[in-house]
Amino acid sequence: MRTFGCQMNVHDSERLSGVLEDAGYLRVSSGAVADLVVFNTCAVRENADNKLYGNLGMLASVKAKSEGMQIAVGGCLAQKDRHTVLKRAPWVDVVFGTHNIGSLPALLERARVNNEAQLEILESLEVFPSTLPTRRESAYAAWVAISVGCNNTCTFCIVPSLRGLEKDRRPGDILAEIAALVAEGVIEVTLLGQNVNAYGVEFGEPQAFADLLRACGQVEGLERVRFTSPHPRDFTDEVIAAMAETPNVMPQLHMPLQSGSDSVLQRMRRSYRKDRYLGIIERVRAAMPDASITTDIIVGFPGETEADLEETLDVIREARFSNAFTFQYSQRPGTPAATMPDQVPAEVVGDRYKRLLAVAEEVAWAESRLQVGREVEVLVAEGEGRKDEHTQRLSGRAADNRLVHVAAVQARPGDMVTARVTYAAPHHLVADEVLGVLRTRAGDAWEARQANPSNTGVLLGMPVIGVRS
Repeated sequence: MRTFGCQMNVHDSERLSGVLEDAGYLRVSSGAVADLVVFNTCAVRENADNKLYGNLGMLASVKAKSEGMQIAVGGCLAQKDRHTVLKRAPWVDVVFGTHNIGSLPALLERARVNNEAQLEILESLEVFPSTLPTRRESAYAAWVAISVGCNNTCTFCIVPSLRGLEKDRRPGDILAEIAALVAEGVIEVTLLGQNVNAYGVEFGEPQAFADLLRACGQVEGLERVRFTSPHPRDFTDEVIAAMAETPNVMPQLHMPLQSGSDSVLQRMRRSYRKDRYLGIIERVRAAMPDASITTDIIVGFPGETEADLEETLDVIREARFSNAFTFQYSQRPGTPAATMPDQVPAEVVGDRYKRLLAVAEEVAWAESRLQVGREVEVLVAEGEGRKDEHTQRLSGRAADNRLVHVAAVQARPGDMVTARVTYAAPHHLVADEVLGVLRTRAGDAWEARQANPSNTGVLLGMPVIGVRS
């Protein structure tokens, strides 16, 4: 299973893996030649196309030597370029879209029996992915989709045309899924949606997202709640209050800015302006002074001037982001921005990107240095951790989602390590002064999975069938 793109794609890949394992497929060991390779694709940036077709090209010769091998391509790029995939890579067996991931086993069987490629793209969602079995990659943390699709019309984004209009799950169904995950040993969940804080718009409850956050605080055994990604247009004071008042909602916010220039935001069709964005950040910090705030920024959008770039740099300095995910604008066919006049030359975009990155790194490093001397509680993550010439460390996330490397101690993934920060870099912290280790039931779940590899973490889907039209 190869996944490109956002957290929603990662969530979908876990569902795809669950559906396949439920149908009798087994995951191959690393480095082995598989009978089935699935690509779950992204369509947001141009290099997504290059990644897919590069990988498909490398697999062509492997498939030619492997009798019965099948290749499937799904996700956003498949939804967008449904016929192009088979034209450019005729050795692909199945092409499926974002709305029918549960159909993959049947499509593979049909391709095998009929000895011809299968193409199935639905135009609207029939069942939530959350109703499907899932193979969770983590024993202690899980994604929980609360909605799919998006009602916004940002001129640079093709996602709404590929994922459809927003469809919301009922709160009781979401909380039932969370409770089932907690019973399996999960202690951290991340609520997912293309515009997560617009949750409730479909059933007419504008405070639904704030209410959901508060309800998560009542789930016994749930230690950490995160969410991504919100939209400044829908970010209310009630959500801020719910974050601040609910102990297991983490002091962390990922709030896409995209640009600090009002004129660029207007051309992007982002329904907020710089002052509203900074006002939200100010109120979040007033309610949660230690909150870590991250963002997304696009540089080189059509018509962007030097003055627009300087406005963006000023917002970065004022907002004091602990991290900024920065992107060079690339034209995506099918978006309004692709045909806008005044496309910025690639060399200019590249130069501006370097300047943007330098300021973002400077601010992130300054924010990181403020953490030195503070105590952090780190949820140890899967893997061996950070190694250097002299030291091996465990790695994990602090409550505010900063990456922390801690001195090696007897702790399992899913356990909590309390430590004092001793060093800061722009994108990680080092905490060599360990103050305590808490063994958790999440660590127990991880350990049980290691002891019994056949227990792959496949859960049955939640009993929520269908989506209202």
